Amino acid sequence: MPVCRDIATLRDTLRGGEGAIGLVPTMGNLHEGHLALVRACRQACDVTVVSIFVNPTQFGPSEDFGNYPRTLDDDLRYLREARVDHVFAPAVDDMYPQGRDGQVTVSLPALANTLCGASRPGHFDGVATVVAKLFNIVAPDKSFFGEKDWQQLTLIRAMARQLDMRVEVVGVPTVRESSGLALSSRNIYLSDDERRRAATLNRVLTWIKTAVEEGCRDYSSAEERGSRDLAEAGFDVDYVAVRDAERLCPPDAETASLRILAAARLGRARLIDNVGATI
Repeated sequence: MPVCRDIATLRDTLRGGEGAIGLVPTMGNLHEGHLALVRACRQACDVTVVSIFVNPTQFGPSEDFGNYPRTLDDDLRYLREARVDHVFAPAVDDMYPQGRDGQVTVSLPALANTLCGASRPGHFDGVATVVAKLFNIVAPDKSFFGEKDWQQLTLIRAMARQLDMRVEVVGVPTVRESSGLALSSRNIYLSDDERRRAATLNRVLTWIKTAVEEGCRDYSSAEERGSRDLAEAGFDVDYVAVRDAERLCPPDAETASLRILAAARLGRARLIDNVGATI
């Protein structure tokens, strides 16, 4: 399994190859959720490329870039076992040779400033910029993202569509622990007690989903109750929101399906999750 550290080497490696190329962008510290993306990629594509890059431009000044778990040796072992074809693990200076201030960035539309974007200014512009760079470097036919980061998935799809990128952005269902807790690299920050309480997040979203599918249209009251239940379980709630699944706006007459999303802190971990609902 070749591990490429620089852009030119990866491009030379992939140039002239036959078959469909699939890309799985990651920040490393891999878990079963990432491996589900790899399996989906291998099933759909002839060549699977996994990138491992902790992207500084998507972290705010007070966030955990410096302490974000970096486990490259373990990650490479998992990817070898998963029969990945190529790994791209560049240094920050290779991805941003002009530094952060000198980097051309991708600025996303206003829907990037809602939900997680409201509490993490600039986060999604950083995500979009590095993903656009990876799309240009790898030139994949398909790229795979987890549905756990529903807002991110929606924005990347919009970027690819609006900038006429020749890549299909594929969403892969969230992988969960038996308790319902969505797998996340940041779950490592949870204590044993916090991990038990963390399952409340999915239970709250599932309750709202059931209420909506049984006819509830008082979305504000459902959001308020969900926030209250999370707070009572010890969460510092960022948001609980019922949104149009595709446009991420509050539901309206054009809404065909819903996404119920939440973000909340529990101890050191900021947890996000979402579920779909039909109306």
